[in-house]
Amino acid sequence: MTDAAVVCRELDCGKPVDALGDAHFGPGSGPIWMSYVVCTGSESTLKNCGSTGWGKTSCDHSKDAGVRCSEVRLVGGSRCSGRLEILHDQTWMSVCDAVFDQQDAEVVCRELDCGAPVQVLGAAAFDKGDTQMWTQEIQCRGNESQIHLCPASPSDKHNCSYENDVELMCADSVNVRLVGGHSRCAGRVEVLHRGQWGTVCDDSWDLADAAVVCRELDCGEPVDSLGDAHFGQGSGPIWMSIVLCTGTESTLKKCGSAGWNKNYCDHTGHAGVICSGKLLKSST
Repeated sequence: MTDAAVVCRELDCGKPVDALGDAHFGPGSGPIWMSYVVCTGSESTLKNCGSTGWGKTSCDHSKDAGVRCSEVRLVGGSRCSGRLEILHDQTWMSVCDAVFDQQDAEVVCRELDCGAPVQVLGAAAFDKGDTQMWTQEIQCRGNESQIHLCPASPSDKHNCSYENDVELMCADSVNVRLVGGHSRCAGRVEVLHRGQWGTVCDDSWDLADAAVVCRELDCGEPVDSLGDAHFGQGSGPIWMSIVLCTGTESTLKKCGSAGWNKNYCDHTGHAGVICSGKLLKSST
């Protein structure tokens, strides 16, 4: 996902939604230029990321990498609030509030990994946009994972101005939790992705990864990083595998991994963490 983030930013395509492998979008042809790509996520171009060197590869075209970027973004606020823009034909467009409802808001917040919608705001809340106006009516059921999966049709409500921009505030919900331990600061690591809680493989799981979880939960320092489903087996998807954190990331989701739902273990191999808990400062 950190590699995908660089690609999405370089193409002005919003945030990464999925990092895909196994030639998900079909095999390419010609040279395989990059292999074992290692980005921090902050690079301006994929070429600035680490790799084994140009043309030095140990895979074939059946392993070509793919990316799915978000086609929505919130501008002018925080990561999970702002003026709504939709990517259409490589152009970011503002959305008219006459063609947008609660079900659409649920899909946008889910696609951005921002929990549930809290409020659809008036245009005065954030800076007015100067982009083109999207006037098609979006007809989401509310359970879609991405806005581009929702049907859309031409709308007769064309008298939209920048006073009618959709401005949205999502919950920015907690993205990680610890389950099955003696407190909220110890347990099996679970991650929220696309509105569903899932687990993490214990392969390569170490104290640097645990440190990110403890910090994200405001639980102090890592005491132990555990595997083999120490806190019991979870259920549902195994979201992350081969997690590679530097230890400085603000959230586990920003750490490198094999890609969402690309796992190399079963439910007997869940990762766990014991954190120290939040320490109280001494009064002396």
